[in-house]
Amino acid sequence: MKPYVICHMMASLNGRINREIVLTIALSLLLLSCSSEDTQAQTSYYETMTQKMYITIGERTESVTLADNSATQALVKKLQQASVTVTLNSSGDFEIWGALGFTLPTSNEQINAQPGDVILYGGSNICIFYGTNSWSYTRLGKIDNLSASELRAFLKAGESNIGVTLSLNNPTSIRSVKTDKSSFRTYTLQGTVAQTGQKGIVIQNGKKIIK
Repeated sequence: MKPYVICHMMASLNGRINREIVLTIALSLLLLSCSSEDTQAQTSYYETMTQKMYITIGERTESVTLADNSATQALVKKLQQASVTVTLNSSGDFEIWGALGFTLPTSNEQINAQPGDVILYGGSNICIFYGTNSWSYTRLGKIDNLSASELRAFLKAGESNIGVTLSLNNPTSIRSVKTDKSSFRTYTLQGTVAQTGQKGIVIQNGKKIIK
């Protein structure tokens, strides 16, 4: 084979290899860009989740961070009027679900629901997940900071007729106000507690009173 033919073949081969390398690098960069955009979109979505709702089951209450959509906006308006109590049942070893008793607007999308997700199904049913399932749902929110095992216990996984209350106020944050009975005590000038009906000068709330 003549030298100039060999050189031509080598140059052609090098050109093909260089093109393949360039295409590989371009494809890799495109995949990284798509992955980054998906991650940013997911992060942006969760950054919009700021409104809180509270779920009470039995004597335990957990917070839910709500999504920002027409369904949650309508739900918040409903809960501003009064809390809502529903009866839910376990299903498929991944959720408790049941009728809300009213209809909310939907924005369904294919969702791979995860433990803790609170989902609207069919516009009038609420699903709360302790497992996973993929279906066309509308997001309502996510229970905050519970592990999979904690969710199963809280949601009474496997049980039926589970009473669930939805509200905008955390009932466990309400504390009864106790009156400080010591402010009603009266004392003698000597500093001892005055007897009931005692006459004369007594001290109450740091002031002298004549009885």
